Amino acid sequence: MSRTTPPRPLDATALFPELAPLARTAVRLHPRAGTPTATDSSIGGPLLWPADEPWPTCPDHNSASHHGVAPDDVRLGRRILAEAWARPRAEGADLLTPEERVIVDRASISGSARIPQDGPVPMIPVVQLYASDVPALPGPAGTDLLQVLWCPFDHDEDYLPAVELYWRTAADVTDPLAAPPQPSVIGSDDYLPEPCVLHPETVTEYPAPHELPEDLAARIEAWEEDQNQNDPDDSDDLDDLDDLDDVTVVDYQYDLSVAPGCKLGGHAPWSFSDPFPMACPECGSDVRPLLTIDGTEWDGGSGSWRPTEDADYTGLHFLGPACATHLNIGRSYNLQLYVCTSAPDHPHVQNMQ
Repeated sequence: MSRTTPPRPLDATALFPELAPLARTAVRLHPRAGTPTATDSSIGGPLLWPADEPWPTCPDHNSASHHGVAPDDVRLGRRILAEAWARPRAEGADLLTPEERVIVDRASISGSARIPQDGPVPMIPVVQLYASDVPALPGPAGTDLLQVLWCPFDHDEDYLPAVELYWRTAADVTDPLAAPPQPSVIGSDDYLPEPCVLHPETVTEYPAPHELPEDLAARIEAWEEDQNQNDPDDSDDLDDLDDLDDVTVVDYQYDLSVAPGCKLGGHAPWSFSDPFPMACPECGSDVRPLLTIDGTEWDGGSGSWRPTEDADYTGLHFLGPACATHLNIGRSYNLQLYVCTSAPDHPHVQNMQ
């Protein structure tokens, strides 16, 4: 099933014509739980990987043991929790049985023990994108496939997983790897994506307020304040995730500018920091947003971006379609990957917002 973003609550360029030349297209990936194959674009699915090419491992995590959790325990714990939340229970009754609690606790970092890892930690597949599914996919000449893997442990430099990008020509992979190596332990269940199929959709974005000219950002802020003062319901509390449609005030950042969720291209979703200069580490050229990996496709502040096909979902937000990947970056932030504007195969730049 395709996914369709509702029209924006209003035309931002009609209110602020200066935004028109700043528009960019982005491709919302709309990951949803499924069973992708190596020939599909996916998040958390298998990769089309040549059998004769070594599987990447993390050079920084190559000791005999690590403090973490077993991937199989994480997936089992997720299934147990989903089933527990779905079944009826008496008021005051425990969510989990004692047996289920043991398994769920075993899958948490706080309850984990040292698990041996035989050799370096294999990286885990995160994203695979075929140009046939996402025609806007940039890349080196002749390539039509992007694969993103990461180390499932935080790295000290930015407390994010170390990411590697691979550009390929799919037709060249004539003998694909059947069973890639898997880590016996991962540093966080937040870095283990559930297999998801993608439903790419092109949308129009405008810069986050942080990237706008100062005068324009000030006028937009004044317009937002005027809305709040004139709102008859004074409905400025958007924290209730079970009532995402209760939005009466249009917010530029959350409703009109940058689409939430996993996406290709578009504008950077700046949030807790102002934009800062970034350049290609190899040649010094400018970089541009390639991929945003976000664990939540919408929340209480960005509910207007919820696809129409998901409008009828009334269950718990963290078990629903908005959180199908089960990823979580930092404190519910996102991981942004940038590539060189001169040569996409140069080393990428990453940032968390």
